[in-house]
Amino acid sequence: MPKELLSSAESSESMDNYLKAIFEIAGGGGRASTTEVARKLGVAAASVTGMLRKLAVRTPALVLYEKRRGAQLTMEGKRRAVEVIRHHRLIESFLHQALGYGWHEVHDEAERLEHFISEDFEARVDAHLGHPEFDPHGHPIPRKDGSIPGCEDAPLAAVAAGTEVRVSRVSDEDPDVLRMLARHGVKPNVVLRIVERHQPDEGTLLERWPGEFFTVSAAVAARIAVVVLAGELSQR
Repeated sequence: MPKELLSSAESSESMDNYLKAIFEIAGGGGRASTTEVARKLGVAAASVTGMLRKLAVRTPALVLYEKRRGAQLTMEGKRRAVEVIRHHRLIESFLHQALGYGWHEVHDEAERLEHFISEDFEARVDAHLGHPEFDPHGHPIPRKDGSIPGCEDAPLAAVAAGTEVRVSRVSDEDPDVLRMLARHGVKPNVVLRIVERHQPDEGTLLERWPGEFFTVSAAVAARIAVVVLAGELSQR
């Protein structure tokens, strides 16, 4: 690939990553601080400031940026962020369902491909999968019109002991965590009972099947989102 084209592709990919990070931190209408974006992307705060300024002076502008107040997506910035997230989650679903990738393998592949697929490819993948609403980790896949399926849940770490819950979503960013959870049969729609809360550094005791117990750390519990089954009879 010619050097100038490679540079352009890298710039577009970096821009997408910033827009997606802001959306995931703050949602469509909120603000993300420079520190939050730097932490999420693993880059220096000075680099974040420089990129946010560039995104703010583009035509059309993709973010609204104010020093010490962080960045907020414009309508065009939100549109692009949601489009990239849709690409990412459709690709994850395709790799998992059609190509047999484990759920711990799909995130990094989707990160590489999400910026470059055509609209035709996106539409074909969506149709092939039957227009899924959620990816393998339970995250909602934005629709073509930019709307996002509802997902009302709470972090497992915030739910009291003695509660029965249904797994809604699991963060896809740490493959080691996903492999560990898979060994315990934890995935979206699985029912768990929160048996006991220990000290933060000792974790949370969970029951997957009657008599089948395992413990997750506070960091892992924070990566799992659940729906409380208030009085609902469930079959595990």
